[in-house]
Amino acid sequence: MTQAALSYLALAADALAKLHDGQEQVFEAAAKAVTEALMADKLIYLFGTGHSHMLAEEGHYRAGGIAAVVPVLAPVLMLHDGAVDSTKRERETGLAADVLARYPIAAGDVLVIFSNSGVNAVPVEAAAYGRAQGAVVVAVTSAAYSQAAAAGRARLYDIADIAIDNRTVPGDAGFQAAEGQPAVGPLSTVIGAAILNALLAEAVARMAAAGKEAPIYVSANMPGAKERNAMLVARYQARNQHL
Repeated sequence: MTQAALSYLALAADALAKLHDGQEQVFEAAAKAVTEALMADKLIYLFGTGHSHMLAEEGHYRAGGIAAVVPVLAPVLMLHDGAVDSTKRERETGLAADVLARYPIAAGDVLVIFSNSGVNAVPVEAAAYGRAQGAVVVAVTSAAYSQAAAAGRARLYDIADIAIDNRTVPGDAGFQAAEGQPAVGPLSTVIGAAILNALLAEAVARMAAAGKEAPIYVSANMPGAKERNAMLVARYQARNQHL
């Protein structure tokens, strides 16, 4: 690879290595909330608009994933049916409640909201909706981006119960690959996926320490996967409309 590619990988590795530093309390609070939800047979909902919806899918029905994870997916807020329109829609007020009402979010559940800028109307209102339902709302967002972009608007990290700062720069793209051109190499997806999987891994470890087994999917190509995954689907299908 060229030096640019290696430099981006180094930038991402450094960002991940330093992510936990100074955020020990919020990571602990988020891990505790996720563990308590799983121990009580509650659900972990994941939500994001635009590119952040990929992080909702990251936790859904995947090898090494947790069957109690439910993605909140609305095509109008995703990219495949019209990226330009979805960018407009995520700024609309009143849409979040319509989307989330399709899911029985309740007390004891956890709602993780991924929004890099943290100021668009839908993720901000989603946080308020989740709290009104009694769920613990965890935000994964960029504090620096929110501060730069808010312009008087409400910020996700001010509304969520727990806010994890992904520490990306305003605009997300943080690597200058060519002089005089816009930056490339966004980091929010890489870091967001790492945060999610770190929290789930921690919850599984804590459950094991308490003598409980987490509902973990196994890759379909591994021995015993068919039977194990079928059992988990049967257990959660009524509570996860996307199975």
